[in-house]
Amino acid sequence: MAESLTEIKRRIDSTKSTEKITQAMQMVSAAKLNQIEKKSTAYQIYSSKVREIVTHMAAAQLLALNAAGSGSSKDKKEALQISSMLQQRPVKKTGYLVITSDRGLVGSYNSSVIKAVTDMITKDHQSNDEYVFMAVGGTGADFFKNRGMNIAYEYRGVSDVPTYNEVREIVNTAVSMYDSGVFDELYVCYNHHVNTLRSEFRAEKMLPISDLDVSEVADKHISYITDPSQEEVLDAILPQYAASLIFGALMDAKAAEHSAGMNAMRSATDNANDLIDHLTLTYNRARQGAITQEITEITAGASALE
Repeated sequence: MAESLTEIKRRIDSTKSTEKITQAMQMVSAAKLNQIEKKSTAYQIYSSKVREIVTHMAAAQLLALNAAGSGSSKDKKEALQISSMLQQRPVKKTGYLVITSDRGLVGSYNSSVIKAVTDMITKDHQSNDEYVFMAVGGTGADFFKNRGMNIAYEYRGVSDVPTYNEVREIVNTAVSMYDSGVFDELYVCYNHHVNTLRSEFRAEKMLPISDLDVSEVADKHISYITDPSQEEVLDAILPQYAASLIFGALMDAKAAEHSAGMNAMRSATDNANDLIDHLTLTYNRARQGAITQEITEITAGASALE
């Protein structure tokens, strides 16, 4: 019985140590989540302004196209010089930029993204030649590598609160691959942070840029005076807009990651507390049983001496 009590006491002490670690990790994830939520809110101002300018300039191009009259579509296209990032082209290969974490202890965060992406691949593609991955995060990169899937690019070590300079390399690579024909369209796949208790999978088409809604422009007849030409200015702004989309998705995914980590550590802490309570009760019962047995033995011994 003494050995049993010692073993139970050891388990209680070990679980208490684990509980302190998970509680600290929960607090760290909560602090990171708070930081990135503030940064994400502030970034939305920049992102919305870039979208407004790009949408307005694209609307101006569409008006110019309509004003071209009865010329051939080729003449219109040459006169307009539409940016390659806005042009739809036949899709021979699809790119998927998949955002996961570099480490575990984040609950089902990674598995939900990977499962949703693999379901998309199974549903939309017949062979491996029809798609290629850009993996941001070690968990996703390792998963696709181990299964022999096509990975054209991987990036590990994204900061817990990422900076724009980190995303610059990812965006430049994505745009370069699109321009060079590595893929003809790009989807960014990640977990969208809804609130601290829930996230949902998203697969957003980033290239070519097709989410611009001309109806959002308040005054479609405003023209821009630009130097160099408006087409050149738009070509310079479009990559920034694409960068804002990808950067926004990355921050959103990081917020979901920190939220998942916080919830996972909260759950682990609660489970540790429950186990400590159970072990403490077991220890007390075992100790009470040992004391009762000792009293019984003493009483029996005293009776034998009488």
